[in-house]
Amino acid sequence: MLENCKTAQERWGGVSEIIDRWLADRQQLLIDYCTLSETVEELDNTQSGRLLQHLCQILVDYVSAGHFEIYEQLQKEGQEFDDQEGLKKAGQLYQSIDSTTEFILDFNDKYQEIDDLDAIETDLSRLGEVLASRFEAEDQMIEILHFAHQDQLEHNA
Repeated sequence: MLENCKTAQERWGGVSEIIDRWLADRQQLLIDYCTLSETVEELDNTQSGRLLQHLCQILVDYVSAGHFEIYEQLQKEGQEFDDQEGLKKAGQLYQSIDSTTEFILDFNDKYQEIDDLDAIETDLSRLGEVLASRFEAEDQMIEILHFAHQDQLEHNA
């Protein structure tokens, strides 16, 4: 039994590293978003256009990592700890997160090519709101399905 607990500690402790890397990616996303937002009036030039395309790529990478890596790991952790209440709350949070994905992907599709920037200021503003909502829900999901089990991991180690 102790061996199983050690395995759980190693297994779910590794999730912390994945989450830490993902949150570092989020921080870079925010830096790039702010940099672009500050130069939005100059988006005609090549440098700012590259910033916009770079932001689009980072957005897609971030969203993909969340959907195909992070959320899956968090759900597995909740299941392993038989955290039914946490899984239920996380399901509700996931719906909120998922609703932001469509806007982010539409933003990417619209601005992958920088030939139509008429609505960029409005779209960037809306993107900021969408990201804030998403980040809040993601943070809650991490808290509910990962950090809530840290005491159990440490206690069993």
